[in-house]
Amino acid sequence: MQKRLDFANEHVNKPPQFWEKVLFSDESKFCIFGIKGRKLVWRKQGRTLEKENLKPTVKHGGGGVMVWGCMAANGVGRLTFIDSILIHMGYINILKENLKQSTQDLNLGDDFWFQQDNDPKHIAHNVKLWLLYNIKFQLRSP
Repeated sequence: MQKRLDFANEHVNKPPQFWEKVLFSDESKFCIFGIKGRKLVWRKQGRTLEKENLKPTVKHGGGGVMVWGCMAANGVGRLTFIDSILIHMGYINILKENLKQSTQDLNLGDDFWFQQDNDPKHIAHNVKLWLLYNIKFQLRSP
């Protein structure tokens, strides 16, 4: 939390020109039927099993999709689907296939900041090395 607060305080007064050169990325899971197939309802005490208080269920969470995407001040970059549990090597493959193309699509050029969180797969040594040797930019983590 302190690192995020420090980052916010350091960047709060940056001009719009600075933010035009920042690329944000992350992964997210979208569930079809709410949070892992669960729905929350309010029930009055003693009325739990009344018909209007019961909701149908979906076995095995009902499905969902995991994606990686990125965005900058002037739009969104590529969005890619993640088919399995994502580890550092899979993350490198996503970057290989999508990062350069996204920066080109967003007209960021070679001089941009790449903003990601401190997820272990994002800060793994081999990911940092790949970024260092393949992308010219400023790597920052909150």
